[in-house]
Amino acid sequence: MSSDEKKFILASKSPRRKLLLEQAGFSFLVIPSGVDESEIATADLDSIEHTKTLALAKAMNIAKKYTTRFVFGADTVVDFEGEIIGKPKDPADAERITRMLFSKPHKVITAVALLNIDSAIEIVEAVVTIVYPRKLTEAQIAEHIKGGLWQGKAGAYGIQETGDEFIERIEGSFTNVIGLPMELMEKLIEEVILRIL
Repeated sequence: MSSDEKKFILASKSPRRKLLLEQAGFSFLVIPSGVDESEIATADLDSIEHTKTLALAKAMNIAKKYTTRFVFGADTVVDFEGEIIGKPKDPADAERITRMLFSKPHKVITAVALLNIDSAIEIVEAVVTIVYPRKLTEAQIAEHIKGGLWQGKAGAYGIQETGDEFIERIEGSFTNVIGLPMELMEKLIEEVILRIL
């Protein structure tokens, strides 16, 4: 695919999502969504519907401005025994989340929304990966918080940075835990976008 063929728009400011798509060889535009997640009512939804709602809102925010284009929105959360864990607010919150998540298995859920307004295409799917953590020592927890790699990450960690140290094993998509299930993305790009363009 040549670099001037921008097949779709990624409505996300996540550098990890952008990198995953680039590594897979896709050509696309990045136009971050302007959605304020706090203004979207998701309190009564379970974690899967929560992520689907936010992914769709992010995609719609951009798709309404570029009605002829395919737009992807995505949202990732961590589900710990039914509780939705988002991005930590500060170091104390990051420590609380880290202690909780690395005590038991948890789920990482990413919803992906694909929209094209003019073609009346709206697809929203979610992928669930189960993460089995290692038991962290007090020193590892302190070093993790001090290092700051928890910033901007759902669940206060990035598997691509701390995987071998923090994770015993996973069940499901590895890239989903990074923030974008590439198996689903490649399927949607191949079966929807490339068939129409």
